[in-house]
Amino acid sequence: MILPIIVALLGFAAPAAASAAPQIVAASGRWAALRGDRSCEAATLGLLPATRTRGAARASLAFEPGRRRGEFAALLSRKARDDAVMLTIGETPFLLVARGNHAWSRGPVQEAAIIAAIRASGGMRLEARSVRGTRFVDRFDLAGAPTAIDAAAACAATLLVKR
Repeated sequence: MILPIIVALLGFAAPAAASAAPQIVAASGRWAALRGDRSCEAATLGLLPATRTRGAARASLAFEPGRRRGEFAALLSRKARDDAVMLTIGETPFLLVARGNHAWSRGPVQEAAIIAAIRASGGMRLEARSVRGTRFVDRFDLAGAPTAIDAAAACAATLLVKR
């Protein structure tokens, strides 16, 4: 089960042609830690696969050298109304910044709370209204997330040493 997820994550994380493809640092459950040129991330794909009318959802926490926190970002399965995306981890809601089919955390305090909630929960969901007004939900399994988060944070610290 984990190999197809990792292969798909590498496809989503593939940067522009000028950069090298990310390397897998660690993988656990449905999550993987990936090393890029300038940052490392813990990432996962949504539980529902992409279809003809719905894209594949993706969630990640990006760690950059010198930053002690991971910025939460998501690729939604559909375009959402701006500023209308709610991340719920366990029972804890977080209002995200959104534009198009992307959403991200609002700053360091929220990022720390998101990571703490991920570590304590088994699942998370992103809920939004599409530009047409219909509600949609992207669901994610958190199995393996703490391991991937720790590996991505450690990976970013090694990038700082190499600079």
